[in-house]
Amino acid sequence: MLAVADIAGLDRCVAIDLETTGHPAKTHAEVLKLPKGLRLPGCVIQIGCIELLRDGDSWKTGATWETLVNPEGSVHPAAAKVHGIHPNAIKAAPRFVEVYPALAAFLGSVPLLAHAAWNEIDYLNFEMRRAKLVGWDETPFWDDRFLDTQIIARGIFPGAPGSLDVLLDRLWIDRSGRDQHHGALLDAELTAEAFIKMTNGFVQDEIRTLSP
Repeated sequence: MLAVADIAGLDRCVAIDLETTGHPAKTHAEVLKLPKGLRLPGCVIQIGCIELLRDGDSWKTGATWETLVNPEGSVHPAAAKVHGIHPNAIKAAPRFVEVYPALAAFLGSVPLLAHAAWNEIDYLNFEMRRAKLVGWDETPFWDDRFLDTQIIARGIFPGAPGSLDVLLDRLWIDRSGRDQHHGALLDAELTAEAFIKMTNGFVQDEIRTLSP
């Protein structure tokens, strides 16, 4: 993973978050073991991105991009309770292969920011392979393109749980929008806000910490 120091000379990066079907992203070996003719379970059902732009010694948020994605498969009931996305909404949505050109244009070649970034890495790589945009042996999204707010947070709050909710509470960032359901763009925006606060001289104050 990238470190904050690795992007010191850059003027733009992009925070990204995905909502998924709740099924794990599959490796090539796992795909080969599936019964012949079985439709693969969908993975990504929503993508949310927000750019971060250099603002002096810190960062500010800029343009956003989001879309629903038709996974061409079922959504796990537990996942549906988390993101609240109705199956009818994604049935009418474009497939990943159709949204990828616009996603790639928004991302450009800049570093990407995510919380627990391996989740985004695994699903993006799976969708790229499943859409035949790359071969099954190719890895278009590498960990060395990502900054991970979970890793950054460990240096500020050693031993703290790694969830985004805990981090937001410790940084005194309003996360009330996640009370009912998560959303990809909302989580990308909150991840960006956490990153900005952690890299802009946030002082840990145990007395004000809301989460254990």
